[in-house]
Amino acid sequence: MLTVNNIDVFYGDLQVLWDVSFEVKDGEILVLIGANGAGKSTTIKTISSLLTPAKGTIEFNGKRLDHHPPHEIIQQGIVHVPEGRRLFPEMSVEENLIMGSLYGEAKEKRKKTLEYVYELFPRLKERRDQMAGTMSGGEQQMAAIGRGLMSLPKIMMFDEPSLGLAPILVEDIFRMINTINSEGVTVLLVEQNVTQTLAMCNRAYVLENGRITMEGTGEELMNNEKVREAFLGI
Repeated sequence: MLTVNNIDVFYGDLQVLWDVSFEVKDGEILVLIGANGAGKSTTIKTISSLLTPAKGTIEFNGKRLDHHPPHEIIQQGIVHVPEGRRLFPEMSVEENLIMGSLYGEAKEKRKKTLEYVYELFPRLKERRDQMAGTMSGGEQQMAAIGRGLMSLPKIMMFDEPSLGLAPILVEDIFRMINTINSEGVTVLLVEQNVTQTLAMCNRAYVLENGRITMEGTGEELMNNEKVREAFLGI
């Protein structure tokens, strides 16, 4: 479905990714794990065309995407739920959700999709007129996910969705990601909560210092001695 082929990515003169390759299969939950600074967020941003690879290609259903602008990536059905939520704090919850449905089919189906998002996140419906910046971290994360769903994604890419949330809210967010996947949306998840993500994913890749060093099913990596020592403290 989504194929990343041998990409190198730089910030100015600083190289962050080296020859990174992986694929995301239709319908699965794929996880990228790694320490801070490993290049996980950079990978997501490159797929979203917020960064351009110096080498390599990115393809979606056989179509090359790596030189298309971000809004065209969204129109293809690849949606990025960014680290830190990145809502418009002085706009209402509903206005933030609507920002996810500005193009094509997503705009045409806005009313129906909004009803679906409110059904999935009843708390957002209760707070639909509230300024997004005044909500709790967990509520803001729900709004960020809801905004992504408004774009009618084929793939949703989540960048550290549990960051800064209380443990009980983390459980809610991961449960929602599982629900979204079960309803037909492929998931690419970047997350430092390794135990939980490996337990829920189909497959995973390990990024270390900008390079893919390992891959396997969630169970295989959970039982890998190197992964257990590096990420699980076992």
